[in-house]
Parts: sequence; structure tokens; C-alpha cells
Amino acid sequence: MILGYNLHVEKLKGIVSIVKASTRIEGITNVLKLIHNEISQSINLKNGRILVKPNFVSVRVKLSATPLESVDTLLNYLTNNFNINEILIAESPSDGTLHEALENYQYKDLKRKYPLDFLYFDEDEMEQIEVYNSYGEKFKINIAKTALSNKYFKISICRPKTHDTVIVTLTIKNMAMGVIPRREKPLMHQGYYYINLNIARIAERVMPNLAIIDGLEGMQGNGPVDGEPINWGVFLASTNPVNLDALTTYMMGFNPKDVGYLYFLNNWGYGEINPQKIPYIGEDPNKLKVKFKPHSTYIDQLKWKMKIHQTNS
Repeated sequence: MILGYNLHVEKLKGIVSIVKASTRIEGITNVLKLIHNEISQSINLKNGRILVKPNFVSVRVKLSATPLESVDTLLNYLTNNFNINEILIAESPSDGTLHEALENYQYKDLKRKYPLDFLYFDEDEMEQIEVYNSYGEKFKINIAKTALSNKYFKISICRPKTHDTVIVTLTIKNMAMGVIPRREKPLMHQGYYYINLNIARIAERVMPNLAIIDGLEGMQGNGPVDGEPINWGVFLASTNPVNLDALTTYMMGFNPKDVGYLYFLNNWGYGEINPQKIPYIGEDPNKLKVKFKPHSTYIDQLKWKMKIHQTNS
């Protein structure tokens, strides 16, 4: 077993708030209200400096991206309830530039409402961290330096989607893959075991302080770009992204223990992945559980577990 970084970071035991709603304004607002005190404790430590990480894996496929209304509602809530001194919206799309995404998804309209800046992670200063190739050998990959900074209250907000290599992509993967410059993202793909391990290692360094799932409409089937919509109407939020992503995975009809990066982060002490042990407030997750259609390569994706069994045998 490869151990995680000994970073002495704050490992929050965040409760997961769950809301059923028919609109994003209602869903995002209410899911944040339920954990207002936990957000307040963390955001004040960062002096009101926030970094928002939406998901623009594709700059053209709207269903794959975090909706503008989600981020607008988030910023409206934060600016009305906290003393916000700086707002960065940051991303590195996989199939285009940040400028294209901002244009196509109308995110530039936010500048008329909030005092914010956009950061294209590809143009940021870089810092290198070690990940693994398919042979288990270490190599270094570039990470946007701003994402590594502890001065920001980092927020990951995205849709729930199925994935072609790691079963589901939620708030942790959104952050971990997004901070890598576009040209180096393919280097993360080192087989089913090592992509999960690499995501977990990077997540340790850039773990969000607040994680939000906009499940009004998710993506099932061949996500994270080419899947089909699934209407759900469920919103979740937590100051512990591992708890949040694990419970969301369960509510999507999957086993969180089958998601490699969640498995590693749980083993390293960053959160709980047993749905029965994750604290929640609001709606009962068992009553909102659905079945997202898995990716066509779902069975192959489970092969990462073979290496775990080999290591433990």
C-alpha cells in the first residue's frame, strides 16, 4: 500500500447536506443554508478569499459543464452572508481554452454582478508533484500554483457524472484534474489503478474546503462528455469532499468502495466512504437513491481492485 502525503492538513468531519429541489436557485441556496455554520468556520479562516472551480471538461458540451446558474447562486449566497474580499473562478478545460468556455457558457456575465477575476490554470505559475506511471514509477507533473495555495477557500462545484476510467466524476476529481495544465492531463491516465492513485495524491494537495453537487440534471452512460441526461433534482454539499462524493456515489447507484480514488483517500484518513457511517442533514439519501446508467467500460474500470488484492495477498 502506498501511503499518502504527511501534510498535517485539516481533515474535516463534515456533515453532508441533502436537498431535493426543482430549481438550481432553490437547491443550491438551501443545501448551503443547512451547513452554514461549517462554511462560516472555514471561510473566515481564509479572510474571505474564495476560489471557485467549476467543471469545464468540455467547452462545447453543455451537459458536461457546471451550469452558470449554479455558480451565480453560490456567489449570491456567499456575498450576501459573508465578507468576501476576493473571488477567483479558475479552470483548465480538457478540449479548449478557458476563454472559450467562458464565452460558450456565458460565465463572463458574472463580472457584471460580482467583483471577480478568471484564472486560466494553464497560464498560472506551476509547481511539480510526484505521481505514478503504469509501471509504478514516480514522475513529476505540473500543478497550478494558485490551487496549491492555502490562502483561498477552495470550492468545487459540478454535476454528478459517470466516467470512462474512474466510474464517477464528482467534486474531488473535478478539482484534482482541473489544476493540471491541458497538455499534461493525458499523463494522469496510467491504467485504471494508477489514475485512481494519481487523482488521490493530487487531491491531497488541492482538496476543496467546500464541495457542492448540482444534481438537478446529471450525466449517465458514457460520461464525462458523451453521456445522456438524467433528471434527478438532488443537491448535496459538505466541507468534507470525501464524505460528499462517497454519499453521492451511493445515491447514484454505485458502491463508493469501487471508486479507487475514494478508496485511497478513505484509507489515508480524509473521510468516510461507508454510506451508513456518513453524517447527513436534510433529505434521507436512501429515499433519493437512483440508478445512473454506468459507462460501457464499467466492468473494466473495476480492474483497479485487482492490484489491491495482489498487494494484500
